[in-house]
Amino acid sequence: MFSRRFVVAALAGLPFAGPALAEQTLKVGSTPTGIPFTFLDTKTNTIKGVMVDIVQEVGKRAGFAVTIEPMAFSALIASLTSGKIDLISAAMYITPPRQQQIDFSDPIYTYGEGLFVTKKDTKDYTGFADMKGMSVGVQVGTAYVEPLKKVFSDVKIYDTIPDILRDVSAGRIQAGFADYPIVAYNLQQGGFPEVRLVKSYKPTISGSLGIGIHKGKEDTLKKINTALAAMKSDGTTKKILGKWGLE
Repeated sequence: MFSRRFVVAALAGLPFAGPALAEQTLKVGSTPTGIPFTFLDTKTNTIKGVMVDIVQEVGKRAGFAVTIEPMAFSALIASLTSGKIDLISAAMYITPPRQQQIDFSDPIYTYGEGLFVTKKDTKDYTGFADMKGMSVGVQVGTAYVEPLKKVFSDVKIYDTIPDILRDVSAGRIQAGFADYPIVAYNLQQGGFPEVRLVKSYKPTISGSLGIGIHKGKEDTLKKINTALAAMKSDGTTKKILGKWGLE
């Protein structure tokens, strides 16, 4: 005759025997200024956007809940490696230097940098060679900082993309570089009417977004990638991108 203790122990070894997995909640770092990927919705005081929708859907399929923790882009990796958060879901490129510190999911969305100038500047820039001697702005912690410093002698570093847009609009710098979809979305909203996105410019620093995770969490990473593959296959990822105006 089985003892009660033995039965409980046996059940504990079965998959999904208890609510622990389903109720696991992971803290996800996101930025409040990366619209449409992540941004602060002032009406609800919550972070929303493409990467929020993506990680929430991933969580549903992978068996964990998520809470979104707003923070500066430059603080995301340090917050992950120090254990303050469990995942990063933001407009963050998968790059070799970052992969030395954290792991990433499979790629979710790929794009390059956008160039923006004042509308008074009507030149059709196509690349860095057309911009010699110009003062430019870029966001701290992004993959664009070091490449731009190798080309331009006057590179100003900003906390957020809207800060760069303001200084371009005011003429304090001549041009800005940032994630093309984020700049395009900001300008579509009409907040910076004196700034234009240079359509003739060809990006040279393209990258893919992925969900960041602490190194050594292979089990969780596998579940995330399995969920992402299913979302891509059944059209869920495409639907989320379309919701936010992205192809």
